[in-house]
Amino acid sequence: MSKNTRSKNISKLIILALVLFVPGFLYILVNKMGSNEYLKLPVFGEKKLSGEMRRVMGREIPDTIFHQLKPVEFINYDNKPVTLLGNDSSVSVVHLFYTRDQGLSKQLVHDMSAIATRFKENPKVQLFSVSVDPHDTADDLKKFIEPYKKGMSSHWYVVNKPSVDIFEFARSSMLIEAMPVEGDSTKFIISNQFVLLDSEKRIRGFYDISLRSELDRLEDEIKVQLVEEVRNNPLKVERK
Repeated sequence: MSKNTRSKNISKLIILALVLFVPGFLYILVNKMGSNEYLKLPVFGEKKLSGEMRRVMGREIPDTIFHQLKPVEFINYDNKPVTLLGNDSSVSVVHLFYTRDQGLSKQLVHDMSAIATRFKENPKVQLFSVSVDPHDTADDLKKFIEPYKKGMSSHWYVVNKPSVDIFEFARSSMLIEAMPVEGDSTKFIISNQFVLLDSEKRIRGFYDISLRSELDRLEDEIKVQLVEEVRNNPLKVERK
């Protein structure tokens, strides 16, 4: 057999091998690695296995039950009722405050205004500034946010009068600090964190406003979560 004939036969074998094996390799690559090609935020809180399996991206994985919050009703500063986690296609950012606090509460609301401005045109981002003071009135809330009311986002809610014990809800559901100051009914201990919630009522992030870089991280991670919402529920998000 001539050298040219042997070379042609080897070339044919190489081409045949590529035809047979490369598509399978690409299929494995896409299915095994494709699910990791986008950033996914962690889920915070207690987790446990349900004992069942579910199929994700063609693979069977154990079903996990995550820590979830229940919807809570409030009264907005305009005296209209509003529900935290009442929309199953939105992400939410929540923080606590009270109007007699001119320190931390002022800063929390100021920082929330920046997030509200950034996502003003996106109704899928719901923002909640929650007063923990039962003595705060609608007028108190309006006065507190007066510097930010011009052009204020329609999905930034500054609320009071929760349908639950707000301190218990903050500690056991939102997993942040909140309690009255013993012996002084005008003061409260509140967390300095924003909490990011997904449409499945799960906690996806905590952001400490004492660190200026945390606001940038929150903005970035809201965008990441919005992508996940569309990826997981494209039809639901589109219908909304």
